[in-house]
Amino acid sequence: MNAWKSLLKPVLLFCLCCFVAISCARSTPDASTTETSRLTVGTTATISTIDPADAYSIFAGNLLYNLGDRLYGYKLGTSELQPQLATALPKVSADGLTYTIALRKGVVFHDGTLFNAKAMEFSLQRFIQNGGSPAFLLSDAVDSIAATGADQLTIKLKKPFAAFPSLLAFSGACAVSPNAYQIKSGDFKPDGFVGTGPYKLVKYGTDSLRLDAFDQYWGEKPANRGVNVQFFSSPANLFNAFRTGAIDVAYQGMALDQIRSLQEKAAQSGWNVIEQSGSGINYLTINLKSEPLNKVEVRQAIAAVMDRSLLQDRVFQGQIKPLYSLIPATLKEQKPVFQTEGDANIERAKAWLTKAGYSEANPLKVEFWYRSNVVTDQLAALTLKAIAQKRLGRWMQFDLKSVESTTAYKNLDTGAYPMFLLDWTPDFLDSDNYIQPFMECTKGSKAGCEEGASASQGSYYYSDRVNTLIDQSRQEQNPEVRNKLFAELQTILMQDVPFIPLWQNKDYLFVQKNIQGATLEVTQKVPFSVMKKA
Repeated sequence: MNAWKSLLKPVLLFCLCCFVAISCARSTPDASTTETSRLTVGTTATISTIDPADAYSIFAGNLLYNLGDRLYGYKLGTSELQPQLATALPKVSADGLTYTIALRKGVVFHDGTLFNAKAMEFSLQRFIQNGGSPAFLLSDAVDSIAATGADQLTIKLKKPFAAFPSLLAFSGACAVSPNAYQIKSGDFKPDGFVGTGPYKLVKYGTDSLRLDAFDQYWGEKPANRGVNVQFFSSPANLFNAFRTGAIDVAYQGMALDQIRSLQEKAAQSGWNVIEQSGSGINYLTINLKSEPLNKVEVRQAIAAVMDRSLLQDRVFQGQIKPLYSLIPATLKEQKPVFQTEGDANIERAKAWLTKAGYSEANPLKVEFWYRSNVVTDQLAALTLKAIAQKRLGRWMQFDLKSVESTTAYKNLDTGAYPMFLLDWTPDFLDSDNYIQPFMECTKGSKAGCEEGASASQGSYYYSDRVNTLIDQSRQEQNPEVRNKLFAELQTILMQDVPFIPLWQNKDYLFVQKNIQGATLEVTQKVPFSVMKKA
């Protein structure tokens, strides 16, 4: 018996070791699978905060889009608004001031806190009261927010605003856990996030982020186990990382020639290039208080000489779309009013200049400002000057001047710049956000705008009729009537020319051939949860 016991002990020990080894071998592939099913997204974008009450950059909004949920969002692949944390579109009172919103049940925050109407009230109140960069979006519109039931939220507006549901889809208007944040002016958490979205933030670094799939997510679970976001210091580094397969997806930040190179080699290399008309626009703002730009004939002449097609082909290598209204072509309300004159209509330009008292002997001279730190702005400005010089001779002369972006934005409303090349990215996807921030003036006269959106843009445009139409469009709930109001507003834009639309951006998403489900939305958002490795 003792001999058998002596023999049995090492045998049992050997079996136990084999069992442990087999168990470890079985668990190792699971851990490995978890890591290999993660995605790596690269970008040259930078973020300074991910606090939804203070984040106001495009890429930070993209992250919040994937980490959080809002009352409303957009159906994938469309600009169609749909409920998210709400269960239906809001019930709107007859006077257009009160929005009653039924909320989803069974939703849990990343820290385990239950979502309800009180939590949503807290989130929106914090967005307003903490006073971050985007706080004005809600504070300007909202009078009160209250949980009027366990699963019902009631919001009262200061004045009617038909686009309000679209505003509630703004990335920063997401639900945040009341146990992780507080309402206090200036209090922000730049490197953390606790929301209800399909991903939770587990690492916030200076050069990378780690997002893990949230197992308790109320909606459709992500198709991957998580996403690593890698920040690159230059377009060249991002380009090489994607080209060599070091990252799965590249978004935002490549140079024009790098984008073209990836497009040309896509068929050979097998990667996918997803192209989408973006929501951003580029335009000239014209100071109506600056002579000779105070003459509408001068502004019409400048508008007529613009050659958007040449910019598209020569400067941007096809990576933009010509724009003939402040409202982009992605929205059904767009009316391409500037297209009627055509691009580079030299005869029309000369006719307008003649009417304004100019000629080859008495040329029009205008300062043309652009942002010195934006390479494409410089190229566009040089091209537009060359077009005027080549096709109009001495009739129209642009004096190019540049200034760094930060300085430009600080001085834009001081009247320092006669004409400036700028861009605009909407806060929410509605035609209102392409008209009101440009053409509305809250205080002014025929002498020009003193306070309001057009003064902030450096245009100083004032029109009683335009103010009335904007007010009507914000009250009108009928889409067909709203469409007619926006049509008239765009017609007036073409007649008065306080701004000259030039081009609409295109967005690009570069995806390795083994990645499925990638999509790029018209809102400039990239949904991480639908992507997976084949």
